[in-house]
Amino acid sequence: MKVILLKDVKGQGKAGEVKNVSDGYARNFLIPNKLAVEATDKNLSELKARQASEEHRRQQELAEARALAEKISNVEVIIKAKCGDNGKLFGSVTNKEIADALKAQHALDVDKKKIVLPDPIRNLGDFTLDVKVYPEVTAKLRVKVTEE
Repeated sequence: MKVILLKDVKGQGKAGEVKNVSDGYARNFLIPNKLAVEATDKNLSELKARQASEEHRRQQELAEARALAEKISNVEVIIKAKCGDNGKLFGSVTNKEIADALKAQHALDVDKKKIVLPDPIRNLGDFTLDVKVYPEVTAKLRVKVTEE
């Protein structure tokens, strides 16, 4: 019997897949536990429509992410910090401070977890950081740390 999986089933597949399983397994376990529905023409057309709308939503999110990445790449964030005589900062600049400065200076709201900071910034100067806007979209952000 062909079924459409509604949830991930260990050993069978992921949600949204059409699988061929034994009749007893489908009637006695998958369908009563609402893990799958029978693959009728109506259910298959609903699945295709759901997948098409999901793909459309994903394409819209990708376009928005690319637009945001373009905006991020065209700005420079200036952060003022206290430093000693040799240009070393008292403390460090973290990705939270960079996200707050980006929002305050350029009205771009970026989650601090998306800013890739290999090590905290501990010196004055110019830095280029990656911002993971979307799984396959990354932007370069210029950060300038100046003396307060």
